[in-house]
Amino acid sequence: MQTDIAPELLRESGVKISEEILRTCVHCGFCNATCPTYQLSGNEVEGPRGRIYLIKSILENAIEITESSVGPIDHCLGCLACETTCPSGVRYSHLLEEARPRLEKQFKRPLGDALLRKLLTYMLPRPALLRTVLRMSGVGKRLSFLLSSRWRNLLEMAPEKMPAPAAVARPGVIPANGSKRIRVAFLAGCAQQVLGPNINDATVRLLTRLGAEVVVPPTLGCCGSLPYHMGERRHSLKLMRQAVRALHAEIESNGLDAIVVSTSGCAPAMRDYGHILREDPEWAEKAVSVSNLIKDVSEVVVDLGLGEISRELGLRVAYHDACSLQHAQRIRDQPRQLLTAVGCSVVEVPESHLCCGSAGTYNLLEKDFASRLLKRKTANIEQTKPDVVAAGNIGCIEQIARGTSIPVVHTVELLDWGTGGPSPDLLKRLGRFQP
Repeated sequence: MQTDIAPELLRESGVKISEEILRTCVHCGFCNATCPTYQLSGNEVEGPRGRIYLIKSILENAIEITESSVGPIDHCLGCLACETTCPSGVRYSHLLEEARPRLEKQFKRPLGDALLRKLLTYMLPRPALLRTVLRMSGVGKRLSFLLSSRWRNLLEMAPEKMPAPAAVARPGVIPANGSKRIRVAFLAGCAQQVLGPNINDATVRLLTRLGAEVVVPPTLGCCGSLPYHMGERRHSLKLMRQAVRALHAEIESNGLDAIVVSTSGCAPAMRDYGHILREDPEWAEKAVSVSNLIKDVSEVVVDLGLGEISRELGLRVAYHDACSLQHAQRIRDQPRQLLTAVGCSVVEVPESHLCCGSAGTYNLLEKDFASRLLKRKTANIEQTKPDVVAAGNIGCIEQIARGTSIPVVHTVELLDWGTGGPSPDLLKRLGRFQP
């Protein structure tokens, strides 16, 4: 693709990278065949090829930045199914992440939209604040008739009951059971600390059972990915530097074999820290050393081996491929392999390449597309008639659970159960599948 970007603009590193990406695109359109929003709308501008042209036009100063030009970029899930499909290797993820903050600077959003984005940017990276707000959401729900549809959607997403904080995955060092085989750091996540502490406990139990010494760094907070993917840069980059500082300190002091992530939505940005902080002389090298150690929990468990299986679960499991795993990290086989090892029959979900509509904050900001994708995803899941749905990302779990009565759990909860841990809390509450 030919470009005509002003030379003075090309002096910016991000613009130069964007131009190089644009030039790799041959506008073949294969990407549209796997793009969720294009599949729903059939609109060229709501697919990757159209968005690439749109970003090109913005960089060339060929169009006015208005709501109609920002909308298709907002509607992009960032699922990266297009990258998986692209025969030319277009790095759409980097193009998108360079475009979003530019649009945030140049476009004045309507007040309600701007306030909602500010709230999410401030609240989501702070687990204590998020927990408090969610506990108070019951009051808000009773007054929701006074709010706009966007704010009502935010309240509707709040859980009816808050789980207790994690009992095992707490800051500090959790020793390996028996001989120590590896030493890993564990990212507890922000939303997952609040909405899925049981997932964190299951992760730590499983890892320590397999011989991992697990450290949860007390100074490790939010990884910065949620606000980063929203196009916010000042706050997200600060959070990323803090995460790099905490994790690099562990690498330097006691050494790490891996940095384990069970919130798969966090991992793509963390794997990209080296690229994101490339121009920061204080942080660039440290960021690369951290990025090189990021692993999904399924990768680490496959490397360690599950060891003795305490119980064959005998469940029919619909495995949901989180976009952050299958497209961003190219992880598909490991979760299926592990679920099979604990006696599960893994069934394939039709259209498994399509996003469920969660996508970080997407289901909070883009209700229409997110709801339609959820309906499509749950219909595909339900036709496989599973006992349970397994997924590797808290966002997907919360989203899919809103659209089906089939229990939805994290993959690691089933692996923990099959190797000697307790059955997942959700299955206990439902009174199902007790050993």
